[in-house]
Amino acid sequence: MSDAHGDGRDLRAVIARVSETPALARAIRELPPAILHGVIRKVGLEDCSELLSLATSEQLSAVFDLDLWRAEQPGSDELFDAARFGHWLEVLADSDVALAAQRLAEMDVDLVIAGLASHIAVFDPVVFGAAADQGDDEIRAAARERGSHCEVGGYLVVARQTESWDAIVAVLLALDETHPGRFHRVMRGCRRLSNSKPEADGFHDLLGDAEQARFDLALGREGRRERQGYVTPAQARAFLEESRAPRASTDVSSRVHPIFAAYLEAAGTRDEPPGNRGDDESSLNRRGHLQVALESKSISESADQTTADESASAVATVLDLLVDAGALPERPKALLAKPDEAPPLHRARLHAHMQFVRDHDDDACARRTGELAFLANVLMVGCSVQARPLSPHEASDGAAAVCNLGLEHSPTALPDDFLVDHDLVSVFQAGWRVLHHEVCMCAAEQLLGALATVHCSDREIQILLYGLQQTLTRHWRAGAPWRARDGFDVLSTLDMPAWAALLGLIDEFPVMLPNVSAAGRAKLLSFNPSTFEFISENADMTAVRTFLRSLPELLT
Repeated sequence: MSDAHGDGRDLRAVIARVSETPALARAIRELPPAILHGVIRKVGLEDCSELLSLATSEQLSAVFDLDLWRAEQPGSDELFDAARFGHWLEVLADSDVALAAQRLAEMDVDLVIAGLASHIAVFDPVVFGAAADQGDDEIRAAARERGSHCEVGGYLVVARQTESWDAIVAVLLALDETHPGRFHRVMRGCRRLSNSKPEADGFHDLLGDAEQARFDLALGREGRRERQGYVTPAQARAFLEESRAPRASTDVSSRVHPIFAAYLEAAGTRDEPPGNRGDDESSLNRRGHLQVALESKSISESADQTTADESASAVATVLDLLVDAGALPERPKALLAKPDEAPPLHRARLHAHMQFVRDHDDDACARRTGELAFLANVLMVGCSVQARPLSPHEASDGAAAVCNLGLEHSPTALPDDFLVDHDLVSVFQAGWRVLHHEVCMCAAEQLLGALATVHCSDREIQILLYGLQQTLTRHWRAGAPWRARDGFDVLSTLDMPAWAALLGLIDEFPVMLPNVSAAGRAKLLSFNPSTFEFISENADMTAVRTFLRSLPELLT
């Protein structure tokens, strides 16, 4: 896999050098799981097998919390991905079957059972033995009918699906040989989840064993991630939905939002909000890697300083090698400029207030930074932009943009020290309400008005326009007009740039395309629809209104 910094050969050379150098191999065990996951996402799981063989079981378990869960839609709850679990077993087994069995023995047994039970069915060894004694071949026949099957440690294992089958059998054989106690515990768990569906009775509406196991697995992961400073999708959705609700006043509040308070409590602190731990890429830069790695490794006061320095040097060397090989994501743009840098062209109001806090109150600066991290996490797991999840970089930029918009829409002039005593969570909510009501809802209303005047000679197109009008009206009244975006395609037949711009404005997270930001100036002849800007200041709002006023002309 190639990229701007290197290719697969570069990465293999780096891994070979790390594996052959004991100090560098030990340094892998000190890397935060988020960095390992960033490497996996960048270069692919297969190319990381040797690197992962150097990681500890604790690191892999934390990486699994990041990598084995998928959301069907942006902002929805994440579900356990059994196919990805099977892929992991294949990669680990290809590298070293014995080591793969060792990792399986050290992992959370409930995770292993849930992952395997989606790939295999296990029959009780007692039932299997009784059937063999009686000459009854029904179980074997049933196994043959279902496809691949084998006997492992006295259990009949039947493939539910052929993917990862060989790797699973190989790892189970090794687990039985080296860790028989854990092997039987895993197999008994899979046997329990392989039972047929119970007969309907007064309790048949309760979760079955398999569904309950997945629910318990998700609940345990959610608790771990909350303690690490992550926001759950349910919390994020509730926060964003509550923030859209209209209020009598647009003034920001000094109270701590209950969801943010719960987030701080779950993370184990109220006075020192955690950093953006949900952002597993935003801090991945050459200098930031080392800082994250060292902060994640607690060094005892009695530890030898020379050893600690050597360890830090080894970690820095590994990170530099991975960056040079292109195995780590690009360094993102800064959220806020440093004191010696020029202020950003956008978000100037937020920059000025944060600069004052940075210069005058370190504690308040730490709190505001933690709040920005919370808001970025909320956007990543609870929201979408252009019908896809936000990247960590986009989430950070988006959170800052909404906060700047909230500051600009304050009904009163704000003093320079405003953010010393006021939190950014409330500021974000003020900006989020403006985006929802004055951009998303307003754009949908303007589009409905324009559609009422459009009459097309093509009967099929006119029918589609009428259908869009009906669907958009229903979702607009429900306060979620972006749910009608699937019907927007018909607008591309009338005006392609206007269609693309409306998809950006009538969205869960409204954004501006270049033809909107250029409203009132010369019309753009071409632009990239995937290039957008976050709406962050009053000038952007003016450009949006100008574009919306031109809709009737554009669509006719």
